[in-house]
Amino acid sequence: MATGGLRSNRSKDDRVPLLGDRRYLRRSHDEIETTHSVQGSAETEESGDAGTSQRHASGLRYRRTMSWKDTTDVDTAPEEIGTTKLLSAKYESLDYDEAENWLYIKEESKLGARRVGHARKGLARWVIMFLIGTLTAMVAATIDILISLLAGWKYGVVSAYLVTHIDGTNILVPFIIWLGIDVLFVSIAAVMVAYGEPVAAGSGIPQIKCYLNGVKVPHVVRIRTLICKMFGVTFAVAGGLSVGKEGPMIHSGSVIAAGVSQGRSTTFKRDFKVFRYFRSDHEKRDFVSGGAAAGVAAAFGAPVGGVLFALEEGASFWNQSLTWRIFFASMISTFTLNVLLSFWQGKPWNLSNPGLINFGPFEGLMYFSYEIPVFLLMGVLGGLFGAIFNSINYRLSIFRLKYVYSRYSCVIEAMIVALVTVTISFLCIYLSDDCRPITRDMKNSLQMFCNDGEYSSSASLFFNTPEESVKSLFHDMQGSYSVTTLTVFCICYFLLACWTYGLSVPSGLFIPSLLTGAAWGRLIGTAMPYIFPEATLSSPGIYAFFGAAAQLGGIVRMTISLTVILMEATSNITLGLPLMLIMVLAKWVGDIFNHGLYDIHIELQSVPLLNWDPPPMSTTIRAMEVMAHPVTTFNMVERVGRILEVLKDPRVNHNGFPVVDSYVPNGLTFGIFRGTILRSQLIVLLKNKVFSVWPNLYDPHVPVGIEDFRDDYPRYPDINKLEISELEKDCMIDLRQFMNPSPYTVSKEASLPRIFRLFRALGLRHLVVIDDSNRVIGIVTRKDLARYRFCTKNGKVGIEELHISYT
Repeated sequence: MATGGLRSNRSKDDRVPLLGDRRYLRRSHDEIETTHSVQGSAETEESGDAGTSQRHASGLRYRRTMSWKDTTDVDTAPEEIGTTKLLSAKYESLDYDEAENWLYIKEESKLGARRVGHARKGLARWVIMFLIGTLTAMVAATIDILISLLAGWKYGVVSAYLVTHIDGTNILVPFIIWLGIDVLFVSIAAVMVAYGEPVAAGSGIPQIKCYLNGVKVPHVVRIRTLICKMFGVTFAVAGGLSVGKEGPMIHSGSVIAAGVSQGRSTTFKRDFKVFRYFRSDHEKRDFVSGGAAAGVAAAFGAPVGGVLFALEEGASFWNQSLTWRIFFASMISTFTLNVLLSFWQGKPWNLSNPGLINFGPFEGLMYFSYEIPVFLLMGVLGGLFGAIFNSINYRLSIFRLKYVYSRYSCVIEAMIVALVTVTISFLCIYLSDDCRPITRDMKNSLQMFCNDGEYSSSASLFFNTPEESVKSLFHDMQGSYSVTTLTVFCICYFLLACWTYGLSVPSGLFIPSLLTGAAWGRLIGTAMPYIFPEATLSSPGIYAFFGAAAQLGGIVRMTISLTVILMEATSNITLGLPLMLIMVLAKWVGDIFNHGLYDIHIELQSVPLLNWDPPPMSTTIRAMEVMAHPVTTFNMVERVGRILEVLKDPRVNHNGFPVVDSYVPNGLTFGIFRGTILRSQLIVLLKNKVFSVWPNLYDPHVPVGIEDFRDDYPRYPDINKLEISELEKDCMIDLRQFMNPSPYTVSKEASLPRIFRLFRALGLRHLVVIDDSNRVIGIVTRKDLARYRFCTKNGKVGIEELHISYT
């Protein structure tokens, strides 16, 4: 059951929740099950708990186990469905903060004594970024080539049957052929996701955004995810779904970066013994930022936009040297893709394809200053249409979470969407009489049911790939499309794109959004000469471009990066000012009604994402209210049996523990604070049997090095599979050599905004709360902060406090 509430900005004693619903009132620590302390809610692994049977009895439905979740039996995960008032305890945090223990200092001292060591480490970072850019471009080129081959083959087959069955009652034959091919392609994509790797569904941008924010999403950067994403998006796009291949490139680049930077593959159990120094969450996340930027650069030919995308939507922690390396990876990605596609097109070294989609330059006059108010109005419309799109998709997502959770039903749903898409497209093309004469400079014209020498404008929109349709709306001459054709296409594609996003197929959101906006934008551009017959106006393609930008901005609510991406994709800086204003307006208007679509899907999956700033009106909330209490601690010299007992206890799935002096428990404080140690470190110590009858801190012989911790990263051994004898349980481990002796701490009187900024800016995983005598009284983790959210209810504002689900 989800609990939470609104806090008003009053004194602690006078705070009264503004919501009257008992479900959203905060519970005291005494009311929370003792089998799961608040600390356990903050940093836990997936496990069953004693409350499972109680939730079964409450008759709650089961959450769909796909996309963001490990593939498990649905009967093991009962939760409330479709709520955004919940945080999931299954998501762990990444360790961005380095543990400066004795082993770390020893290694840094060796590097400091050898200048070559630091230079080699710095050079290795640039080499990895080069490999990331190159491999991302190769994946992008492979996807593009495969889609062109499959789409070309499909068009050839359908066209051949159209020619032979254009008259008579056999017109259903080409329709059935078209339907069969698309349903086959889409079913392949859906099977790869549902049965292969569920996290490969969608664009992957929400998952990567969470990862770069510091949340460990299961399976998000594994090689199997890349394979399913790569071939799945190929068949999804070739199958005619309202999806794009550009969004999944961001996810693909991130997976490549995560794999290359580690110098090994845990999936294939191959270790190449290179880049071992970078086997940590800190280094890995920096490289994933570069992979995401390289994916944007490969998708749109926008290296600067890629850097800004990684900064705006992804990485929480930034520095100048990282910016240079990410820009380098983006440039390498764009250049390599350009070269590869030039060879594929039979024009070696003709570098005219910087990205998977290039909108092409707009020729002639761009726009007039008196048209800017119309463009601003289009920005408002983009925000409204984007809010409607997000609202419909949100409700569809809730329906999927409730009823479409099995693998089989996910595949069937995708096939139904493919069937409906083909049927609508065929009917629109067949019933349309919008045939136009073919001009000499026209590309990708489709005759379909038109006479010789004519092309079907409806087919140019419905039957082409989405990327070609976008370019047609941008650059086709005035009068190429009738008002009826644009209106029908805009409505149909808007609804199909809304239905399609969230299917169990890899699917990008960028191109469907751009295509929908380009349709209604060109519709406005077509109507403008009739509204202002005396005015000199820009071409309908310019209006289509600004409509596309407004629609995309209204759906995803990105500003800086999208502006630069679209400018780079058109190679035209003249469009920058109205483009920027449109993006800002679309975001402002859309934010009035709901969040961006990526944020909505993140909230639906109950991910503890930390925003850029702490929630307003939270200054009066103190660390004692935020922290987890009681706390599980270890002594500096601890018995092996107790460590093993704590780590194996399913009720204590904590991932970090304060290390303290010996103390007498009193239920309020937990000893003098000396440092912190992670669960993963303890498991490595137990695995390597780093214990003795009575260890000596000054013993120079330590049977484990920092390489042992890196070699087990990121899949540490299961604690239940370690063999520890009864005699060894009586041995002792000196944790002082392995713990972090100088972690960040806060006073019990620290405010929530201060804790939030410290936690987010430094990428912390645990923040120990101490009293005036340096005694541990609590611990703060990501979920303890993410559960405070600013909200409005019936015109009132306050702080909403979410509860944490353990299923």
